Amino acid sequence: MGRKVRKLRAGEKKLIPQGTGKHQQFWNTEYKTAEHLALSMNPSEDLEKFTLWLEREYGREFLNPIAKVIDIGTGNGRNLIYLSENFGMRGVGYDISEVAIGAAKQHAEGMPLEFAVRKMQEGLPDKDGSATLVLDMMTSHFLREAERTQLLEEIVRVLKPGGWLFFKSFLADEDLHTARLLKEHPSDEPGAYVHPKIGVHEFVWTEEAARAFFEPYFEIHKVQKSHKHINRGKIGEERAWKRRTFSMYLQKLG
Repeated sequence: MGRKVRKLRAGEKKLIPQGTGKHQQFWNTEYKTAEHLALSMNPSEDLEKFTLWLEREYGREFLNPIAKVIDIGTGNGRNLIYLSENFGMRGVGYDISEVAIGAAKQHAEGMPLEFAVRKMQEGLPDKDGSATLVLDMMTSHFLREAERTQLLEEIVRVLKPGGWLFFKSFLADEDLHTARLLKEHPSDEPGAYVHPKIGVHEFVWTEEAARAFFEPYFEIHKVQKSHKHINRGKIGEERAWKRRTFSMYLQKLG
């Protein structure tokens, strides 16, 4: 028998298929209106922590003007701009949204950075072993299992031996909000839900699953987890008010 179709709740959005014209239109609208996104030109604090750690451990070996960085799901380019301004790094950022890429090009004018509209399912056009650092920050969780595996293979391909992947995504461990989303708004893949407000498929990792996914290709140097984001309500009740995230500092083997 086929999978039973779940009825939508009041106010719940229908799933927007990843990689389609509707999905691209959704992100273009978001970058125009910021209805659901908290848009900022400030770099991610988690990326700043990673670069501080990397510089403390290795100096400027991986953070320098010769090193190339690839930013998957670059948005307005803020994280590439941070790396270029602070370490002189050159790089390229990809995003499905033409609006985001237009903004990134404007903000990064005069820097050794390039930006292009590209879907994650299309793979990376970069040469084998050409990148010192790849950023996958709150991006690949929109993909399905086979697509995540394909993207991982592309990341491994373009990274130099000893190069780095900075990975950030949602964490399911000890997160009541995520547990509720998985229960009330399940997608058609285990460990994923359809976001009730914006209608996109979102996969949520456990630390165990993330380690199993990356360990064949990377040495895991560090795992950073956000707080559990539990807001206590009435007696006997706990309500998660914000989804938990985690970051991984991953160095390519070989």
